Amino acid sequence: MAKAFEEQRRSPDLEALPFEDRIGLLVDREAAERDTRRLTTRLKIAALRQTACVEDVDLRTPRGIDRAVFAKLVEGRWIDRHENLLVTGATGLGKSWLACALGHKACRDNRSVLYHRVPRLFEALALALARGDGRYARLLKSLGRAQLLILDDWGLSVLTAAERRDLLEILEDRHGRASTIVTSQLPVDTWHGAIGDPTVADAILDRLVHNAHRLQLTGESMRKRSAKTITLDGQPEH
Repeated sequence: MAKAFEEQRRSPDLEALPFEDRIGLLVDREAAERDTRRLTTRLKIAALRQTACVEDVDLRTPRGIDRAVFAKLVEGRWIDRHENLLVTGATGLGKSWLACALGHKACRDNRSVLYHRVPRLFEALALALARGDGRYARLLKSLGRAQLLILDDWGLSVLTAAERRDLLEILEDRHGRASTIVTSQLPVDTWHGAIGDPTVADAILDRLVHNAHRLQLTGESMRKRSAKTITLDGQPEH
């Protein structure tokens, strides 16, 4: 408000405004600044892998994304209902980018978001458990509290017993309380085998899949498509 007040003092055009209008401008400026600071903090905590916005999602390229379904995901009411989202498809189709774009939108909507690549997350949990100083419990607690958790690159290898335990703990804490986005190259019907233990797999998938929206991406790799637009001399084709 102080900055806005100094700007008003330097602007002759604003001197003619009524006192109430000038106060209103100061309050609006303060509110906007606070919203910006809160968004910056949420994005920093979210640690999204990619800088992506839903407004930049390419819906013209055929990838199996239904416009109406995507519009509902952007709206975000599924997060209020504590539902999940599973994004699957071959490498290069933009699964991580889409997840980060939805995470960015959730931050803009004043929701708390956390992003983790699954292999790195399991490494962090194993290290925290080995330290035995309470970090493991604190990390699990932070994963459970986020309104939207993004688990990227799920299913790159069959889970170990410790990883199965960690994943079940995470999903149990979040089930019915928060939403989770999972991206994977594997089709959902093969996830049971990727978990490794049939009993634990049933428990994990029961908490993850049954109330989930799905985006099954298809088509040509976006990276290959982008590469085709560059000529040999490095100039884009038209």
